[in-house]
Amino acid sequence: MRALARLVLFAVALTVCGPVAAQSLEREVGDFTEKLEIGISTDEISITSDFRGADLTIFGAIDGFDADLLAQGKYNIIVVLEGPKDNATVRKKQRVFGIWVNTQSMTFELVPEAYSLSSTRDIATIAPPRDIANMGIGVDHMRLVPLGFIGDGSSLGEFRNAFRRIREESGVYQRDPGGVQFISSSLFKASVRLPANVPNGIHVVRAYLFRDGLFVAAKALPLRVVKTGLEQAITRAAHEQPLIYGFLAVTLAVITGWGASLLFRKE
Repeated sequence: MRALARLVLFAVALTVCGPVAAQSLEREVGDFTEKLEIGISTDEISITSDFRGADLTIFGAIDGFDADLLAQGKYNIIVVLEGPKDNATVRKKQRVFGIWVNTQSMTFELVPEAYSLSSTRDIATIAPPRDIANMGIGVDHMRLVPLGFIGDGSSLGEFRNAFRRIREESGVYQRDPGGVQFISSSLFKASVRLPANVPNGIHVVRAYLFRDGLFVAAKALPLRVVKTGLEQAITRAAHEQPLIYGFLAVTLAVITGWGASLLFRKE
């Protein structure tokens, strides 16, 4: 009866929030009886002209849990929202003859354009750091491989740290220890933030279950972030008809400049 009640409560929570049934990843480790189920409040985020960011709610449940371990707080959840991947270049500026110029650069291969992490507590206390690092969970453990890098590697750490700092300062990389909370017995919910400058494309919501420091299972769901209205038309024109888009952009700039000169012209 308790198991049935948990499933009913989980189903109600997902119904209220608009569940997503499609699963893109299902990973469970043998020798564990626990199973992980998740759902998200929406499977699509629309970016309009007044978009200021959005909060995504993830609901989940642990099935087949050990009641004693649950009461002792031995179960921990990590939820990650990972954006589409693309190459990213970090440039180092130095002062040359009084002018700041780019002197070095490094391009990292296929890194997430956005990354938000929530967890029941600091991920460093959930599992051994080596295990977390091997799974690539968290901004600090993100796989940053330089593209076509040739050198002694002495500056690699500097560029990696700069990349993480820039992304976090811009708000596209976020972390929230304590952002995942158990709301009823084995049910949990998490909230991850999509910043105003979130990239459009297919994002992936991943949830990881740990029991007393050991990885148990992971599930994932896709999330579409799409531009609508004028933003979508401009983006499509820029990618599909770059010459026409460039011509119109230059024409608009000329007209705007000419109009401003007439408006503020001194007699």
